[in-house]
Amino acid sequence: MKIFRMLGRSIRDAFKSVFRNFSLSLASISCITITLIIVAVSMVASYNVEHFSKVIQRDVTMVVFLDNDTTEEEIEELTKKITDLDNVEKCDFKSKEQSKNEMMQENDTFNGIMGTWSEEDNPLKDSFLIKVKDIEQIKKTAETIRSYEKVAVVNYGEEMVNNLISTFKFVEKVAVIAVVALVVVTVFLIINTIKLTIFSRKREISIMRLVGASNFTIKTPFIIEGMVLGFIGAIIPTLIVIYGYTLLFDHFNGVLYTSLIQLVNPEPFVYFVSLAVVIIGMIVGMIGSASAVRKYLKV
Repeated sequence: MKIFRMLGRSIRDAFKSVFRNFSLSLASISCITITLIIVAVSMVASYNVEHFSKVIQRDVTMVVFLDNDTTEEEIEELTKKITDLDNVEKCDFKSKEQSKNEMMQENDTFNGIMGTWSEEDNPLKDSFLIKVKDIEQIKKTAETIRSYEKVAVVNYGEEMVNNLISTFKFVEKVAVIAVVALVVVTVFLIINTIKLTIFSRKREISIMRLVGASNFTIKTPFIIEGMVLGFIGAIIPTLIVIYGYTLLFDHFNGVLYTSLIQLVNPEPFVYFVSLAVVIIGMIVGMIGSASAVRKYLKV
C-alpha cells in the first residue's frame, strides 16, 4: 500500500510540476511534438513503400507457352503439376484461340489480320498464366516448370523482375534505417531538452536530498513527468496521422498516379501508427527524465 500511495503522490506531483514549470514544459513538449511528427511521417511513408512493393510483386505474372502438339490430356497433367508446386498461387490456362480473340479486340489491325485465321492457321500457342506466392523464388519455380515436357517457353521478364526485387529490398532497408535513425535523433533531442528542464530545477532536487528523500523518491516524479510530457507531445502527431492520412487517402481515392501504387487503408493502420507514436513519446520522455536525474545531476 505504501508503494501505491507513493506512486499516487508522484503522479500528482508530476502533473503539478508540468503546469508549475509551464514554460520549460512547453519547450520539452514542442521538441517532442516536432520530432514525433517527423517520426510518424517516416513510419507512414516506409509502410506505404513496403505496401507498394507487395502490390507490384503480386502483379508479376509468369507466362508458360506450350508446344503446338500438346494434347488436352497433357494440358490437364501439366495443370495439376504446376498447381501442386509450393510457390504457385494461381494457374490459369489460356488457349491460343482465346489469345487470338483478345488480341483482335484490342487492335483493329490485328482484328483484320487474325479474323481470316482458321484454327489450323493460328500460329499462337496455348499458355498458362501463373501467379507465384514469393517473387524471390520465381526463378526457381520457372526452372522447374521449364523442365516439364511440352513446355516450349517460360517468360516472366527475368531481368525486370530481378531489378525489381533488388530495388524494393534497397528501398525497404533505407526506409527502416531512416525510421530507426529518426527515432534515435528524437531520443537524443528530447533527452537533452528534458535535461535542460530538470537542470533548471537543481535547487529543488538538492532540497529534497537535504530533507532525506531517497533517490527513488526523487526520481519517480521526474520520470512520471517525462512520461506525461511525452504523452502530451504525442497528441498533435497522433491527430496528424489519424486525420491527415485519412484526408490524403480520400483525396487520392487510395491510389497514387497508377493502380499499382495503392495507399494502405487508413483503418486500422493509422491507429497502430498512432499507438506506436504515443508509446515512443512516453518511453523517450521517461528515459530522458531518468537520464537527466541520474547522470546529469548526479543524484
